[in-house]
Amino acid sequence: MANEGRIRVLVAKPGLDGHDRGAKVIARALRDAGMEVIYTGLRQTPEMVVNAALQEDVDVIGMSILSGAHNAIVPRVAELMKENQMDDVLMLVGGIIPDQDIPGLKAVGVKGVFQPGTPMDDIVQFIRANVKPHDAVA
Repeated sequence: MANEGRIRVLVAKPGLDGHDRGAKVIARALRDAGMEVIYTGLRQTPEMVVNAALQEDVDVIGMSILSGAHNAIVPRVAELMKENQMDDVLMLVGGIIPDQDIPGLKAVGVKGVFQPGTPMDDIVQFIRANVKPHDAVA
């Protein structure tokens, strides 16, 4: 299998935000770094994001949120992940996230928050350092 051992990342655009250029840039950077990327498209609900992550058996859920709805969306995604026993899936958030909101996001399970201007290599390295692919041999 060509994808065996590759990190699988779901890149999601939850909420009503219609701007996905940044999500597509991230998806391409992760793909170019050798990760398998599944992009959900625009206007995803938390339920759609978690269902796609379950179906695709991903290692990472990365959400791009520019609308300011992160304090409503992210806790719901975290709740659904917990209900589905997805403790081994790394949850990341990128976009317009005010500094004062980061501790609250991390408290519900976000492992990394990436604001505008974060170098792509920093994101790639963070993922590699914090995830082990599901199908990797122990």
